[in-house]
Parts: sequence; C-alpha cells; structure tokens
Amino acid sequence: MLSAESLKLIDVELAKYPADQRRSAIMGALRIAQTEKGWLGAETIEYVADYVGIAPAAAYEVATFYNMYDLHPVGKYKLTVCTNLPCALRGGVSAADYLKQKLGIGFGETTSDGLYTLVEGECMGACGDAPVMLVNNHKMCSFMTEEAIEAKLAELR
Repeated sequence: MLSAESLKLIDVELAKYPADQRRSAIMGALRIAQTEKGWLGAETIEYVADYVGIAPAAAYEVATFYNMYDLHPVGKYKLTVCTNLPCALRGGVSAADYLKQKLGIGFGETTSDGLYTLVEGECMGACGDAPVMLVNNHKMCSFMTEEAIEAKLAELR
C-alpha cells in the first residue's frame, strides 16, 4: 500500500512518542501517506491506522477534521487561499476571485487538465503577509496580488 520509504518516515514519527501513545503520530503518518499517494482514500486511511496501531475510526476523525487532508483526488497543485477576516481585509477574497476567474473553477473544484485544485482555507497564521496562499500544503506564498498570482502560476506550469 505504501512504499518502504514512506513506512520508514512513519516509523520516525512513531519513534517520537511512547509506545502507549502511538496515536499521537497519526497526523504525521497521514501526511506522509498523502504525500506519496496524492490523496487519502479509505483504504489508505485504514492501512495507516493499522500500521500506527489505532482504530480506523480514530484515523478518520483526524483526516476529516483537518482541511490539509484530501479525501478525494486533487490536482497536481492544490492552491489554498486564506479568506479569513485579516486576509480578506488585505485582498484575500480578491485573490481568490482572481484565481477562480483565471482557472475557471470554484472552491473545491479541479481544472479539467488536472493541474489545479482551488480550496478556501482557514487562517494560516501569516496575516502580516496577506493575502496568502498555500501550495500543496507545504509552500506558503505571501502578498498574493494578481501579479504575484500570475508569477506563481507560471512557475508551477
């Protein structure tokens, strides 16, 4: 189900916690699985839960609570735009609207070529850099004006 490399990375996460608290490694383990698979299907979540040694329902609780986990396929580039109040006041909604128009999709949708998925995100803790966008849950992009969005999209192509 997962590569030996991913399992080794999960083992590193598990080693951070006492044996009776393996459940604490589930967030990291799910992140590792998602990085390899691109998204978390039911079989993957159950496999990771079994590997970590927790009930599948406990892993589903985590995977469905946090928006960083994708429970269905997403584009090659998942673009998460913060539209919470501080970002909204500094252009977050405008940045999101620009991306919707530019990509021809709405929040929760993927472009027909499978390249981009657009997601509305919660606060990313970078209000001073607003508007902000997160690429594939790992790369924070700041001051996302229309020009900055164009440059980022060109870089990702």
